[in-house]
Amino acid sequence: MAAKKSVAKTTKGKKKQKNMINIFEKIKSNPLWDGIDYADFEKMFGCMDIKTRVYKKREIILLSGDRVDSIGLVLSGGVRVIKEDADGNITIITELAVSDLFGEALACAGAERSPLTVQAAQDSEILFLNYKKIIYSCSSACVFHSKLIENMLKIIANKNLQLNQKIEIISKRTTREKLLAFFDMHRAAAKKFSIPYNREELAHFLCVDRSAMSGELCKMRDEGLIRFHKNKFEIL
Repeated sequence: MAAKKSVAKTTKGKKKQKNMINIFEKIKSNPLWDGIDYADFEKMFGCMDIKTRVYKKREIILLSGDRVDSIGLVLSGGVRVIKEDADGNITIITELAVSDLFGEALACAGAERSPLTVQAAQDSEILFLNYKKIIYSCSSACVFHSKLIENMLKIIANKNLQLNQKIEIISKRTTREKLLAFFDMHRAAAKKFSIPYNREELAHFLCVDRSAMSGELCKMRDEGLIRFHKNKFEIL
């Protein structure tokens, strides 16, 4: 009887370790884990209250007004951060892919309620970390805490730069100027590129009317400035 319990315990332990290894392989490319190896990450499971949860496409992960007590990291799929006004108009703040973080600025700012909604853009798995366990050292004084805090500050600074880029785009006066600024941000030096939005989502991101935006895209195509098919574009 004791032998069976021992085998079951060993099997459970191996499954847990395999699960942790799989998670670490997915998240290690995120800057939050710079300078942190698997041995440190393994300790975090018992120290930082790490949890995972699966969401269906369009399911709400964090609703505007909800308490912010965790930082989310995308393990699979993708999520969309959106803002909805009193009239029900939606603005897409950003799209996040595998290994991207969300909620870190709100959590670190001490925001009690989220002003934004986070929605699964497709079937997704999310890893949650208790932000207080990141920014405050535990009683064990784990050495990775100072590195996590340093990495978190860098991430927030970089996201602040990205937000400034978006402000620069949507502050343009015309729809065409907004489109050109958006294309410049996404294409780097390439003439051919893809964007992560369909027409409706792009209009939400740029804060413009969808019909007016579609009309402007057609004018730009007819003038020989661009080619496009669905979310694939080419600058001519």
